[in-house]
Amino acid sequence: LGDWGGLPEPPFVTPRQLATAAAMGQAATERGGDFVLALGDNFYYEGVRDEWDPRFQDTFERAFVSPGLRGVPWYVMAGNHDHAGNVTAQLRYSRHSPRWYGPLCPRVTPSVPESPRGVLTRPCVPQALPTPCACSWGVPTVSPGPVGVRDAAAAAAHLAWLRAQLEAAAGDRFVLVAGHYPVWSVAKHGPTPCLLRLLRPLLRRHRVTAYLCGHDHNLQYLEEGGVGYVLSGAGNFMEDSRPHEGSVPPGSLRFFFGSPASPGGFAHLRLEPSGATVTFLEATGRVLHRVTLPPR
Repeated sequence: LGDWGGLPEPPFVTPRQLATAAAMGQAATERGGDFVLALGDNFYYEGVRDEWDPRFQDTFERAFVSPGLRGVPWYVMAGNHDHAGNVTAQLRYSRHSPRWYGPLCPRVTPSVPESPRGVLTRPCVPQALPTPCACSWGVPTVSPGPVGVRDAAAAAAHLAWLRAQLEAAAGDRFVLVAGHYPVWSVAKHGPTPCLLRLLRPLLRRHRVTAYLCGHDHNLQYLEEGGVGYVLSGAGNFMEDSRPHEGSVPPGSLRFFFGSPASPGGFAHLRLEPSGATVTFLEATGRVLHRVTLPPR
């Protein structure tokens, strides 16, 4: 679930966010759910002030209340709108909520029949969270996004951490990597140059199953270089423009959904010995697209 962060004015949620939250609870009940992976932009438009900010209650705790989500942990990463506020406060909020996990999260091993090993490697961020994508901001009038390195040391540490996790996961059946910004996208923000340069080679070299992200406010699935790209940014807003269709590899886009009339959506991943099934769901419960990725 990405880009789900309500609004900064009362009632601090949107109808689309509430519809998506309800559908997620139903999906967790019917399809199973070990955890929620929150892909950033958790609080529009400028994050939170501190770990006691009422937005945690108004936009998160009182919005995701379906029985199917009770006791389900959230592994949370920060998006650009979160970095506009106090990101450290979001990390510290894990002290106040039993289901909100910041950077110090354990290795997650979902229960998978006939699987002797953990199948998912650490859906969390490094202990020392760098700036967004360890990249700097672009000029707002030119589609904001990371365009270069702001802190070279933080960028190097982040990449070294990720490289070590991928090397340690060499024997795992599936590996998912997640971030806020897309590697590939046909929508408003398009591909992210610094991720194409720094992250994409790692995903391909280590045969990562899929990269999950948000940032663009729609649902997309692309495949390139043996990696699945799952974009799920429809938790609060929906946009159907596709200005970057010519910026992705030919034939890589397999699915796109961004209807402004839609009540929102998210992606459900089910890991089984035979494959990782990604199901894109509209907040109505309608299945929009499904793809199964093979074990590594």
